[in-house]
Amino acid sequence: MKNEKVARSETEWKQVLTSEQYRILREKGTERAFTGKYWKHKQDGTYLCAGCGLELFSSETKFDSGTGWPSFWDAIDQTRIETRHDSSYGMHRVEALCSRCGGHLGHLFDDGPKPTGQRYCINSASLKFTNEKPGRQ
Repeated sequence: MKNEKVARSETEWKQVLTSEQYRILREKGTERAFTGKYWKHKQDGTYLCAGCGLELFSSETKFDSGTGWPSFWDAIDQTRIETRHDSSYGMHRVEALCSRCGGHLGHLFDDGPKPTGQRYCINSASLKFTNEKPGRQ
């Protein structure tokens, strides 16, 4: 199941996502800092892609980056996150996308804590949360 690509038409995506999820996941939007439901979230569990349900991040790698977005220092499995160069808004960044559905999650930066030194800066609207530990997929 985890490697199976999810492909939907834009009409189908609009039917299964909220307008905010659609704006972020499909149109590469960004929620305002300090407004998403997961930026201060501290429960143990797993963060899934809101578009397709793929397990992406464990609460064990979540940290407070002070940026106002949920931040993780590692993904559950690197193959679940695709990266692309993003030069929008005159900046040079690395976009993070779900490898199964292609949904825009946020960006990846090299200013995170040890052991990886990475910071996955992710929009809350791109995520769903479950209290289950990673590994059900």
